[in-house]
Amino acid sequence: MGDPEASARLRATGERIETLLDASGAGGVVARERAEELVRLVTDLYGAGLERILDIVYDAGHLTDEVLAALAADDLAASLLLVHGLHPYDVGTRVEQALDEVRPYLGSHGGDVELLEVGEDGTVRLRLLGSCDGCPSSSVTLKLAVEGAIEAAAPEITGIVVEDAPREAGPTEGAETLIPVSSLRVRLGDPSAEPDGTTPSWERLPDLDDLGPGATRILDVAGTSVLVCRIDSELFGYLDRCPRCESSMRGAALSRRLGAAVGDAVVRCPGCRAHFDVRRAGACLDDDADPALHLTPVPLLTQSGVTSVAVAVPVPT
Repeated sequence: MGDPEASARLRATGERIETLLDASGAGGVVARERAEELVRLVTDLYGAGLERILDIVYDAGHLTDEVLAALAADDLAASLLLVHGLHPYDVGTRVEQALDEVRPYLGSHGGDVELLEVGEDGTVRLRLLGSCDGCPSSSVTLKLAVEGAIEAAAPEITGIVVEDAPREAGPTEGAETLIPVSSLRVRLGDPSAEPDGTTPSWERLPDLDDLGPGATRILDVAGTSVLVCRIDSELFGYLDRCPRCESSMRGAALSRRLGAAVGDAVVRCPGCRAHFDVRRAGACLDDDADPALHLTPVPLLTQSGVTSVAVAVPVPT
């Protein structure tokens, strides 16, 4: 998947190019058009060179399926091939691979997502399966998990349409889809702010290699306090707020329920001693608690060795 630090530097380079193009607009329309033409010509030149290289390697019999898979798995190589229309995998395959990346997170909430088709107009049609088992997780962060993965893998996609999963015996009262349909019926790339003046964003987490299995940690991520729990090799994230006593989860301990299977994990609030199921969307396990009580989960995704969390950040003014 490439060197995470190198990928970060390349992203910074791309952002710098955008900044320079924007700055060229200060010199007037002509200056902006000339700068954009220069970038376009250089891009076309390198694209033609990449295509020629692939043709030569193919004619030599060395462009095997294994080599194509390795190119597609490398962030830099895949990005260059994608820009020039040379990516070895079609849009549908890349979207499916993107969904595979977020399925572990969706699965932790009792749900899944199915790719129905990619339309000729670039619209992706999905079907959401399962539910959060009564846990109304943030539609914004779930939306971001799915959209972000698809947009990164297939930036040419123009929109996402989500269909409700068919029910075997009619709709169940109070049932909700894992991700509300309205939250995904949008065009990718259209920024939108929440009523509180924030917008969801992926923020990189610090290195958590020293966080051992069964441990928890409170992190400040772009002004949001996040509880991170490690179960074996898996990471789970929740907002740092106990829904029962509304206090911080700092100092929370992980344990296994008596007689439960290996891998079962319960986190206990250090304030009110309430217990929450880490693997099942933070649902409260106490008999005397409101069944609707749950920790608020946040998506955690690891790509190229870098773990990021989706949190709400203020919209720039």
